[in-house]
Amino acid sequence: MDLNKEMLLRPHAEIQYAHELAKLIQLDQQPKPTNWLLSPQAVVTYILGGKLEDGTEIEPKYFGSRRLVEIAVATLATDRALLLMGVPGTAKSWLSEHLSAAISGKSTRLVQGTAGMSEDAMRYSWNYALLLSKGPNREAVVPSPIMEAMRLGEIARVEELTRIPADVQDTLITILSEKVLPIPELNQEIQAQKGFNVIATANDRDKGVNELSSALKRRFNTVILPLPSSLAEEVQIVKMRVDKLGKALEIPATLAPLEEIQRLVTIFRELRTGKSEDGKIKLKTPTATLSTAEAISVINNGQTLAAYFGDGTLRAQDLAAGLLGAVVKDANQDKEVWAEYLETIVKERKGWADLYRACKELG
Repeated sequence: MDLNKEMLLRPHAEIQYAHELAKLIQLDQQPKPTNWLLSPQAVVTYILGGKLEDGTEIEPKYFGSRRLVEIAVATLATDRALLLMGVPGTAKSWLSEHLSAAISGKSTRLVQGTAGMSEDAMRYSWNYALLLSKGPNREAVVPSPIMEAMRLGEIARVEELTRIPADVQDTLITILSEKVLPIPELNQEIQAQKGFNVIATANDRDKGVNELSSALKRRFNTVILPLPSSLAEEVQIVKMRVDKLGKALEIPATLAPLEEIQRLVTIFRELRTGKSEDGKIKLKTPTATLSTAEAISVINNGQTLAAYFGDGTLRAQDLAAGLLGAVVKDANQDKEVWAEYLETIVKERKGWADLYRACKELG
């Protein structure tokens, strides 16, 4: 088991943090809802981190408002589903995965929303070999992750709900309101066991977004996840995730210097807000979202460049390589925004001359 875990590129949350979950289960004395692995209080501790009574340190999985996490956990203990909303990169999927792992011990009851998705992914499909040989029967039903979660009393996850066509979205209405999934071909139904609930994620910034119907919205309690409130908080998030990714990918480089992470996060925050960090200079904003997740990707890409084509330490030229691609998504509009930012901010900022030269060399 340990060998397999070490070989996995990205272990599921319940595998990666199995030791923390086991310790929390052992020490958890609070009442638990039926079929929950942990009490609501222990779930919040698992998500936000802390020190247990025996001295065990629980690593933070999410940096943000404690109250928002408490609201999310409390929602899942009711008959209302949870909708995590926010712009891309606000850790919606990350939080959804860890909530599922802490509550059900399984984060893999997952439906990934796409524009071409059919109702089968939400409900069930058929094993056509069995269907042809034996006719419609329960053995021929191939359950969706949601059907399995209902049957076992677990948490199901629906990613990118607003990417799913409206008619397929509304498949959830009966499931969420009646807690039942009909199988009309067999004149049967699956009734949800206690512990079942749904965590959906959505954003309204991407192209191709399908608005949720009023009927579906009423079945969810919506929690809006904000971008990190301060530079220090965002730097902390990026550093923690980059260090973990570097180890998982076995990148032979030193840990990313804090100075380079601070520079990148500062750039992203200034371009996102349309003003310099001190508020004195107004800036144009690019079409890119420049999320925390993208900052992690840029640093990770820079570390890989430094490891294999540099001296092993992330420097300005490594940072610039990923930075240009992250900011300039629209060749016409974003190129002008980036060029102006380079000349008005990067060029004039003390200690940033190396980054200015590296960015100019890339064009």
